[in-house]
Amino acid sequence: MIAIYPGSFDPITLGHLDIIERGVKLFDRVIVAVLSNPNKTPMFSVEKRLQQIHLCTQHLNNVEIDSFWGLTTEYAKLKKANVLLRGLRVLSDFEKELQMAHTNKTLWSGVETVFLATSKEYSFLSSSVVKEIAQFGGSITHLVPENVSRDITVYYT
Repeated sequence: MIAIYPGSFDPITLGHLDIIERGVKLFDRVIVAVLSNPNKTPMFSVEKRLQQIHLCTQHLNNVEIDSFWGLTTEYAKLKKANVLLRGLRVLSDFEKELQMAHTNKTLWSGVETVFLATSKEYSFLSSSVVKEIAQFGGSITHLVPENVSRDITVYYT
């Protein structure tokens, strides 16, 4: 079974990596799919995010890194995946993610969304939190993979 783990991953965090590492144990293949969202101004280009994710997942055999634009359900059909993998941190995530899961089901009845509760040590973590800490010179080495920490440090210097 193939699962798609979609997101902006700007930047990828240890929380994202936790979901990926746990997801590969549940599915034959996990495709980490970087969404190119024209409504957002990302810190890193799609190409840079793909490179960052590749570097921090190279120890996993059944991970594919890709990017897409458009509807996640259309991308899932293209990749012959019938599962969307999503991480949940807090109750507000659940409300938003449940709405998205129901919406995706109306777009394609062949897709199921599987939620993984984020490990407790990452329950507070988001890409936005990482960027805010880094912007003000705080340490982010405990929040993101080492290669990403270096890239963020360069970005803000």
